[in-house]
Amino acid sequence: MAFGFMEVELVNAKGLHDTDVFARMDPYVLLQYKGQERKSSVIHEGGRNPVWNEKFVFRVEYPGSGDQYKLNLLIMDKDVFSADDFVGQAAVYVKDLLAEGTEKGSAELRPHKYSVVRADQSYCGEIEVGITFTLKEQEYADDEDVGGWRQSCF
Repeated sequence: MAFGFMEVELVNAKGLHDTDVFARMDPYVLLQYKGQERKSSVIHEGGRNPVWNEKFVFRVEYPGSGDQYKLNLLIMDKDVFSADDFVGQAAVYVKDLLAEGTEKGSAELRPHKYSVVRADQSYCGEIEVGITFTLKEQEYADDEDVGGWRQSCF
């Protein structure tokens, strides 16, 4: 099993469905991967075309438990006096990226646009993200033999 880090570059979103009637919405993104969650900054009055340009890091095991190698991006609208509104979501499947990164030491998906869909699966915009996976070198304990000279017991 390999361990590494998946860095997600959240670039922007375009053409989102506006959930606010009287003002521009204040969007943010919840990024979820296998029980880990990160939250982007809230773009005050970011409206339908917010720009984040933020990076987030997730710890990754490959192959890990389960077979869901999916990064979920939930776009929300921050509200002050009520619960935040769900705008839409996108999913990025990263299994091939992790497999390549495990083999070569690192792999990259350059920023790419993914469709954002509502709960009823209707299209409501796009979000642009880039992903890099970097394999972490295995750490050895001090008393392990890691190669080189070792005293013989003969």
